[in-house]
Amino acid sequence: MYRGDVPLPGAVDVVPALTELGIQHAFVTNNATLTPEQYQAKLQRMGIAVSADRVVTSSIATAAYLRSLTDAAARVCVVGEEGLIGALESAGFEVGDADPVFVVVALDRKLSYQRLVAATRGIMNGAAFIATNADPALPVEDGLWPGAGSIVAAVATATGVHPTVIGKPEPTMLRVALDRLAVRPENAAILGDQVQTDIRAGHAAGVATILLATDLATPVPGVTPDLIVGDLHDLLRRLRTRDAPEAGPGRGPTAG
Repeated sequence: MYRGDVPLPGAVDVVPALTELGIQHAFVTNNATLTPEQYQAKLQRMGIAVSADRVVTSSIATAAYLRSLTDAAARVCVVGEEGLIGALESAGFEVGDADPVFVVVALDRKLSYQRLVAATRGIMNGAAFIATNADPALPVEDGLWPGAGSIVAAVATATGVHPTVIGKPEPTMLRVALDRLAVRPENAAILGDQVQTDIRAGHAAGVATILLATDLATPVPGVTPDLIVGDLHDLLRRLRTRDAPEAGPGRGPTAG
């Protein structure tokens, strides 16, 4: 839908068109730095009107995953920003470094060496290592910045422990979005611009896959999208003419 703070061509038309066509939708993002309300405000500034409950971040999915493991108010050591901390606290977890049950690592643009020390110590003392996502880079207006995966890799190297990854290309976050929409996987599609994350996640979750042909759409051997569209205008034309995976009430592209 956007690159940095700039909407992609056609992005402002997507939500009105999906609403007009009766297609349910959710916005899913591996980026764990913001809360759903902050993403709602960011999209609003671009002229894209969405409700916060239609935004599913890797932070929200991570909190849901941890809650599925325990009902206790477990302590979580966090390397991450406001969006992740807020999601975990809202789910009833205590955020702190002393004797954590889980260590969750995400993108942290104010990362310090001491945060890496805290995460490493927690994992070496037996805490489960969770990564919100393993994206190596973060797309912005002027290129790519280091992503959450670069921080996850540092902790994995220090500990020798591989994390459980929640975000795309794993299916967990898409399943959270489908549950919110009350839509079965066979009645949904994911739209995204990266084969490595978006299309692989769609395959893992059992939904149809639509690739947006941008400069990020690098081919991955053995991973083929069900449909390729040139841009968002192309997607909407196909949906309106049904020249795409079947759309209608109860069917919804889960926008990546």
